[in-house]
Amino acid sequence: MSKLGHRFRTLPIRSRLAMLVAAAVAFAVAAVSVTCWFIVQGKLYDQVDGDLKDMVRRPGTVQALLQRCTQTPQKNTDMFSGRTEYVEAVKEEGAPCVDPSSPGIIKATGTDKNVIKSANSKEAVFRNGTDEDGNSVRVLTLYLGVDQTDSQGVALLLAAPLKGTESTLNELALILLLVSGIGVVGAGAAGLAVARAGLRPVDKLTEAVEHVARTEDLAIRIPVDEDSDDEIARLSRSFNSMTTSLANSRELQQQLIADAGHELRTPLTSLRTNVELLTRSEETGRPIPPADRKALLASVKAQMTELASLIGDLQELSRSEGQRGERVQVVSLQDTVEAALRRARLRGPELTITADVQPWFVQSEPSALERAVVNILDNAVKFSPEGGTIDVQLTHGVLTVRDHGPGIPADELPHVFDRFWRSPSARALPGSGLGLSIVARTVQQAGGEVTLAHAPGGGTVATVRLPGTPTAPPPETTEYPSDSELSH
Repeated sequence: MSKLGHRFRTLPIRSRLAMLVAAAVAFAVAAVSVTCWFIVQGKLYDQVDGDLKDMVRRPGTVQALLQRCTQTPQKNTDMFSGRTEYVEAVKEEGAPCVDPSSPGIIKATGTDKNVIKSANSKEAVFRNGTDEDGNSVRVLTLYLGVDQTDSQGVALLLAAPLKGTESTLNELALILLLVSGIGVVGAGAAGLAVARAGLRPVDKLTEAVEHVARTEDLAIRIPVDEDSDDEIARLSRSFNSMTTSLANSRELQQQLIADAGHELRTPLTSLRTNVELLTRSEETGRPIPPADRKALLASVKAQMTELASLIGDLQELSRSEGQRGERVQVVSLQDTVEAALRRARLRGPELTITADVQPWFVQSEPSALERAVVNILDNAVKFSPEGGTIDVQLTHGVLTVRDHGPGIPADELPHVFDRFWRSPSARALPGSGLGLSIVARTVQQAGGEVTLAHAPGGGTVATVRLPGTPTAPPPETTEYPSDSELSH
């Protein structure tokens, strides 16, 4: 069975479907055919039994046979002359009394003897039997009475040949067998045709997948009937959605690589130029003036810092959801904001930063959330005028950071969260253009939203909304079994 099962599983799906359909039809046809055969058999036997009962009901039949077998036969008492039925009487002991018109002798069985012993004249017993030549007959056994000469019970045996009935049943069985065979073959062919038609969309899907694997062409689409909602249509729509997502992901990846290369080119070019100046100075023996050398070293350090920051931002953006999900935990947004405020005050000591921060707990990755808040505050520090003010407020999960800088033009607001996008007015300032992209991604992963808008009176206000609670949830505890439980 295991080998057959393995071979069956290795067959193509359409072949398996055709075989299953053929097997199901074969089972149904076999059940119907067998049931039909038994029903017809029962009807034919009922007809034969009815004919035998009619013989018994014929006036004088039983009395004539009883006189024939218990007394001296008389003329003109043959009630069965010219018939093909078997007629005889049997006793508990002795030879049977056979009617002269009977075509043969019926073999008596224990069932016939039991009828005599029961002495029930009203109950007729039917059975299948054979005559002395082995021909099949249908036998009716009926108790007649007691022979006065030897005080033995006498039973009447009437039998009809079953040759015609068996011939009819054999022909019916042959017809049912032929019809069943034709039905099974037709069902197999129909199942194969239905399987081919039903799996045609799957073949198209397979061809599309093989085409993508061979050519990496993600622009391919499978035509789907918009009104259809079956499994194949849903599978096709899912495949189209998957290829669309993969194409978008590839496009974003290529765009990210191109943008990263563009952003890396500027600091690397500047860094290489400065290093070449220092190297040429060493090789030619012409020292660079101390002030210029100090400026070059400061520029190299700044470019290296910018490169490190850009690489860190790229690593943050390249992390997958699975890597993030392993580090998500309950985080105090109040503590995160206060830590970011301390760093912001160090970067902008000339600024006045006011803060009103209330407790709020969220589900997020601690380091990513702190980086996002730091990026928002860094932007506020970067664009605030000297001696300006930054207002920070956290109330009921809504964090607002307002600066009094030049603000963002209305036509640039839709692009502020795009990767590597930088305002033309801020291209001279340090930064990679990835800070707000990281903020948007982190906030969205935490289930929140972030927006930038014009602040009343000038400047920009950043608003971050994060779902959470004002109180920390109880820590998860692990219940260990007691000593008594362990003993069991």
